Amino acid sequence: MKEPSITGEYIVIKALENGVNIIGLTRGLDTKFHHTEKLDKGEVMIAQFTEHTSAMKIRGKAQIFTKHGQCESGL
Repeated sequence: MKEPSITGEYIVIKALENGVNIIGLTRGLDTKFHHTEKLDKGEVMIAQFTEHTSAMKIRGKAQIFTKHGQCESGL
């Protein structure tokens, strides 16, 4: 059995309001939703891009921190 890769890049998402949604999208020919999380104001999630996760969609007002810099969603 192959061990999952854990070398993907991490991002940090901090909710600036209640009900921020984080949606993980799959890799491959057909991009599909594969995981969702809901954060309330002040909650923080540390997420990782993996062999299964190629993108993340963030709905609501949040701060996003990556090694490439910081941005805000929902403004």
